Amino acid sequence: MISPKQRIAAFAKLAKEFDAALSNPYSGLGQIAETVHSHNGWFTPENVKFAYRQWAAELTTEKLDSWFSNYSFAENSPKTIAIIMAGNIPMVGFHDLLCVLISGNKAMVKLSSKDTILMKKVIQTLIAIEPEFASCIKIEEHILKDFDAVIATGSGNSSRYFDYYFGKYPHIIRQNRTSIAVLTGEESAEDLRNIGWDIFRYYGLGCRSVTKLFVPKNYDFSRFFETLNPFTFVLENNKYVNNYDYNKAIFLLGRTPHLDNGFLLLQENKGFFTPASLVYYEEYESLADVKSTIADNANQLQCVVSINTEIGGSLLPGLSQSPRNDEFADGVDTLKFLESLNS
Repeated sequence: MISPKQRIAAFAKLAKEFDAALSNPYSGLGQIAETVHSHNGWFTPENVKFAYRQWAAELTTEKLDSWFSNYSFAENSPKTIAIIMAGNIPMVGFHDLLCVLISGNKAMVKLSSKDTILMKKVIQTLIAIEPEFASCIKIEEHILKDFDAVIATGSGNSSRYFDYYFGKYPHIIRQNRTSIAVLTGEESAEDLRNIGWDIFRYYGLGCRSVTKLFVPKNYDFSRFFETLNPFTFVLENNKYVNNYDYNKAIFLLGRTPHLDNGFLLLQENKGFFTPASLVYYEEYESLADVKSTIADNANQLQCVVSINTEIGGSLLPGLSQSPRNDEFADGVDTLKFLESLNS
């Protein structure tokens, strides 16, 4: 049995491996960061290294101790938790793995076909650091069976499938969410650039990626577009360019009104979910209207970005892609869920 202290120490050592990979492309994790894009074109070295950097900052002994001390787990009755991971951005399923293992449970991992190489390497590195984890992690490539609970992440369609097959087990089943930014017109150039990162990090494919802007009536987008010039690097990715060209062609053929700066399309639309290269926007008359819309669509939203402190629970620009350990997907406390399995 791996003690809580050992588990925390192992993840703290994994943080050091992430740090080392940032400067050493020949280390195991460093090499994967440089080459995994050949398997998944969205997983660029820059985005994989960003994920490493974020996790290295969160997996310190002090942060893990502080976080874990808020829960109580029975150390003599580990459960086997099936984790069905998404693969839309690098290491998106890592937080679930962290929660299951740090709580003393066993992980039965079903990897996304989009993120097999990277996550396998992370798991192998963790086992090399703490060999006792080898008996606590199983990567299942076939049918999931002999487990006690399920944590599954997927699309709206797959969540219905998960409900059908796993609803009888204790479960967390997540579906599509996205993030928005509420602009006031008072944003500094730095604020707008940071919102650019909230939009373009991971090419807009994550649930914490901003895919919609709420803007004041008659908002002038010229300054917004001007501050986005540093993000032309997205045009270096063929998959992004294909999305941009396709969506632009659809708009032009349909004579659909839109804005275009050469690498990002903006369309006035009340929806929230968009493909890469497209962001919706909606004008508002009053902040109360925006708050009402946010409340009505809370089950679709992961993050709200704004400099306006009146937007409850909002993040400052640039922070949407840097969640803390205790920021749980869909607002569901994964450790609290795991804790309840022992009661």
